Amino acid sequence: MKNFKKLFEHKQEILRNRPDKTRVEVTAESQLVEAFRSHVKVRDFEVIVDQPDNMDSTDRGPRPSEYVLAALAACHEVTYRLYADAMDIALDSVAVKVTGVSDARGFFSLDDETPAGFSEIYGTIAIESSASDDDIERLRQAVNRHCPVLDDIRRPVSVDLTIERISATAS
Repeated sequence: MKNFKKLFEHKQEILRNRPDKTRVEVTAESQLVEAFRSHVKVRDFEVIVDQPDNMDSTDRGPRPSEYVLAALAACHEVTYRLYADAMDIALDSVAVKVTGVSDARGFFSLDDETPAGFSEIYGTIAIESSASDDDIERLRQAVNRHCPVLDDIRRPVSVDLTIERISATAS
């Protein structure tokens, strides 16, 4: 299995010496194409975001909130892999399963006190490792401090979305 300690240290060195390289911007562009199905472009990738049949949509992809869970699970795995190597903690495999709980009354405007999104997320991190319990706990704490998606979910993030009016085309 590949070890990412050198990559970690190399990136740290670059960021220490080049403060102009610390800002990272990522962009996602989405277009609603049919019912509730959207095609989203991120870098050179396109993903489909949709709603299930019970929402009268095409069910051709996960819901947006399911992508949030997928992003959390995958980001946690990446962060475990990177930090295990950086901390010299043996990690043979890692898999994450997360579940989000929401109350549909928030989305459908039945109760203004009910959040539209997740009210809780819980899950398990399955780790195969010969490391000590203390090392695994040190790793868990490092991951919980440095996982970007976990941080995005836990901490309020400034969001500013503006409306751009586009002229309607005549039929």
